[in-house]
Amino acid sequence: MAVVFLIPGALRELAGNRGEVRVAGAPGTIGEALSLLWAECPAVRDRVITERGDVRPHINIFVDGENIHDAGGLGAPVGDGSEVLLLPAISGGASG
Repeated sequence: MAVVFLIPGALRELAGNRGEVRVAGAPGTIGEALSLLWAECPAVRDRVITERGDVRPHINIFVDGENIHDAGGLGAPVGDGSEVLLLPAISGGASG
């Protein structure tokens, strides 16, 4: 079993400049899948998860296109071959 993490530009440097990280294992939840990612790319953890183990407010995580906030949080299910997108919030721009 494998899960593919899609790493956006803002986090790539922390993932060895990789835009995609494939982790092997049999995670049942996104929390378990993230633990596998931390083993592969430990520097990403502090940008995604707080010291209390919660997803940081400015990070959105999508499993196969579904936001985990709508699917059970860190208990959201992950299947074989799932794609996980770690998406930091974008801020800035001009105001009208």
